[in-house]
Amino acid sequence: MPDTRGTADPSRATSAILGESHAIPRPILILGAGGMLGRAWRELLDRRKIAYTARTRAEVNLADPASIERGVEPGTGLVINCGAWTDVDGAEKDEHGADAANGAGVGVLARRCEKVGALLVHYSTDYVFNGHAAKPYGVDEPHEPVNAYGRTKARGERLLLDSGCPHLLIRTSWVYAPWGKNFVRTIAKFAKEKPSLKVVNDQRGRPTSAEHLAAASLGLIERGARGTFHLTDGGECTWFDFAGEIARFANPACKVDPCTTADFPRPAKRPGYSVLDLSAAERILGPMPAWQRNLADVLNRLE
Repeated sequence: MPDTRGTADPSRATSAILGESHAIPRPILILGAGGMLGRAWRELLDRRKIAYTARTRAEVNLADPASIERGVEPGTGLVINCGAWTDVDGAEKDEHGADAANGAGVGVLARRCEKVGALLVHYSTDYVFNGHAAKPYGVDEPHEPVNAYGRTKARGERLLLDSGCPHLLIRTSWVYAPWGKNFVRTIAKFAKEKPSLKVVNDQRGRPTSAEHLAAASLGLIERGARGTFHLTDGGECTWFDFAGEIARFANPACKVDPCTTADFPRPAKRPGYSVLDLSAAERILGPMPAWQRNLADVLNRLE
């Protein structure tokens, strides 16, 4: 596995071409359309009456270079990559498998987009950082992942930059939605079933509504932005804080108690601090909505 430590090239990572309004490149192709973020993108574009083609993992698999070549056809204007290996603990057992999608597969996709002239929107993660910071991570902070999943995502970022394709590389964290498998739906379910829960209080980050993530990403595209950005909900919290808000909505009688990461060891090490600096995106889009606001909206629509 290639070494993913080191500093990204700031001159390549943080450029932005800004303006009042830019045409959205078309035709639009969504990859990973069956996942949580893929659905958010599909519903957003449907509301906006913007035509697109959606491909699930069964149709275009990032771990299968041939399917990428077939799926990203000449003439495609915008590729929104919502596909990824997202099993953080599973990556510890099968880093090669995770890298096939998150690392090498992203490189194949980026080179294909460069060849056909498509803008690539690709999502990465707070897990490319080491979690030792005392202030939010800027877009040009060096990669130093502490687990296999982070290493594969960091490699994907590097291959994307090396490809030379026009891109938006968007890092995000703690993604949730009214649908799919995510922390919000899990805690809401447990809060209704159990009298008490224990949730770690020594990992701090920013939650992200998948619907907000898709809408903010589209906002960057419409403003002609290029390069690396961080997009999350506004504010920050621990998983304990986050769970407390969810439980208060789902079942106020459920007591949420804090615990440490050591109390619930997992195969993959988690960064203790992974708050992402939103300033580059906020200069273009304005302040991100508070996580409490986005969470309340999602909780009212849980499936």
